Amino acid sequence: MRPIRSICVYCGSGDGSDPVFAASARVLGRMMAQAGIRLVYGGGRIGLMGEIARAVLDGGGTVTGIIPEFLKAREVMLADAQELHVVADMHARKKLMFDKADAFIALPGGVGTLEELVEQLTWAQLGRHDKPILIANINGFWGPLLSLFEHMREHGFVRPGLEVKYLVADRIEEALDLILAAARAAAAPDREGSDVIEHM
Repeated sequence: MRPIRSICVYCGSGDGSDPVFAASARVLGRMMAQAGIRLVYGGGRIGLMGEIARAVLDGGGTVTGIIPEFLKAREVMLADAQELHVVADMHARKKLMFDKADAFIALPGGVGTLEELVEQLTWAQLGRHDKPILIANINGFWGPLLSLFEHMREHGFVRPGLEVKYLVADRIEEALDLILAAARAAAAPDREGSDVIEHM
């Protein structure tokens, strides 16, 4: 696994109903800037997307925004990003986000955020990548999804050898440490395998 130099953050284009979501996005953005980790994200300047991108920029960090042409107005493209890609469609957006990221974090969000997260979990489950994936379970937001994963395991749809591999941070302050620790463990020569589910 390569060093963590960039993290793709999936999150909502809205703020959500709890102010802690936006606050957590800002904290994560500041932490990434301080750590010298590039933000890769959906390219908008509204909602949680805008909160984290502005926090990274305000902290002196670097931002790569990737947005489809048809969403430039709806998600209000952030022109201040050091690197900005306008792509043809959602498939191109997700592929480029994957290519430019060394790890993934899912903040609270809607169906689009869920879809992006589950796609990365599926690819990891099928052995297509080993990049760390972290679910930021802020105020228990992703609790129902984590319960659904356990439900799938109990009913035999997540089978041995096809584990769903993810990290969980209940506090955003834990997120970077968990990802960096996972990357170090994966790079260690005496690692015991890649089928451990890290849930913290």
